[in-house]
Amino acid sequence: MSASSNAVRSLSVGQRYRAFTHRNLDELTARAGLSAEERLAVQAVAQVLPFRVNSYVVEELIDWSAAPDDPIYRLVFPQADMLPAEDVSRLVDLMREGTGSLELAAYVREVRARLNPHPAGQMELNVPRQANEEALPGLQHKYQETVLFFPKQGQTCHAYCTYCFRWAQFVGDADLKFASKDIAPMVDYVREHEEVTNVLFTGGDPMVMGEAVLSRYIEPLLDIEHLEAIRIGTKSLAYWPQRFVTDPDADDTLRLFEKVVASGKSLAFMAHFSHPREMEPDIVQEAVRRIRSTGAVIRTQAPLIRGINDDAATWERMWRTHLRHGLVPYYMFVERDTGPQDYFAVPLASAYDIFQQAYRRVSGLARTVRGPSMSATPGKVCVDGVMELGGEKVFMLHFIQARDAALVGKPFFARYDEHATWLHDLKPALGASRFPWEADLSLGEAANLPG
Repeated sequence: MSASSNAVRSLSVGQRYRAFTHRNLDELTARAGLSAEERLAVQAVAQVLPFRVNSYVVEELIDWSAAPDDPIYRLVFPQADMLPAEDVSRLVDLMREGTGSLELAAYVREVRARLNPHPAGQMELNVPRQANEEALPGLQHKYQETVLFFPKQGQTCHAYCTYCFRWAQFVGDADLKFASKDIAPMVDYVREHEEVTNVLFTGGDPMVMGEAVLSRYIEPLLDIEHLEAIRIGTKSLAYWPQRFVTDPDADDTLRLFEKVVASGKSLAFMAHFSHPREMEPDIVQEAVRRIRSTGAVIRTQAPLIRGINDDAATWERMWRTHLRHGLVPYYMFVERDTGPQDYFAVPLASAYDIFQQAYRRVSGLARTVRGPSMSATPGKVCVDGVMELGGEKVFMLHFIQARDAALVGKPFFARYDEHATWLHDLKPALGASRFPWEADLSLGEAANLPG
């Protein structure tokens, strides 16, 4: 083991994971300098949206001298204006009357229902079914090559991002959860569908699971010949890098990664990094080094989030840092149409400007990144530019992925709208009456297609 590895281990030996939840919010937001009324408003928002942070994020990543405006603080702590003011006011009143009241619980459910908890048809359109038409729990198959699996033990994270489009998984409402603890139906499904070349473990965060549990999910896939890659979607490198360096089963986890690669399959570690500061601690860089040493490829992705990373310099710095450490920039996403989207959303025109400015400042090695990309109902739609055609200002877009594979890679156009933040805000351009994916729909169905 290298001297640098020993140094990182010595700094972190004995550090155990400690989570902070809504019960700790008053203490932590007081540390950020919020008044009593401001803290109560934040706690009201946390009745609706999930909150979880840990000791590493609190002590190593947040600049408390800059809180509550610090980007990492904003990344993990609820803000009072994430919900409409009238909702926050009503929640505060109900909390003062008694936090255990049935009326409070009912109002919380009402507010959550208005936040589009399952965007892009996650609970209806993406779930494959068995021969008897029974839905396969915890499984999604939106694009022909890729199956998503949601392991039940991975339905939490080391800390929660305030922008997370999977927020509904974490609020404790069984009707909003989507997961399975049974790997066998998924393995059988993949065996039967030879078009599936990738399985993505997602959640939540699969890396909250210990190696013994993770192995039970991954190893049955290794002898499926047509399966080419296993992906793990995770924020653990940013929020708990100890998972790969000093946790008790860190070495066993890395040996599991080696086993995947030795089986002849690609292991793609889909790491979420939302801000350059998340890569600064030595232990993160050591975790990256150790994962890469197994043969796994680390690809990085994040949404563009207003108030956190909505400038080109931040993305340029992030992509340059990732490249320096051997990570592959992969996606800049558009904030999805769920949860507090209005709080975080960046207009598509601004998103394209930010992407293009950052993209042109990095070398070709970092231009593996794609975006800004919307993971919408018909597929992953990339904004390629703004141009004028036939006297009309338009967005040029294309499908990176699509439910209808024939649409992949084909450009299409939408009227320019400086305020549009999502696909459903756009209108067809250049005389078209509908978009390509609406061709087989009636006009009424097309108008009601969710984003």
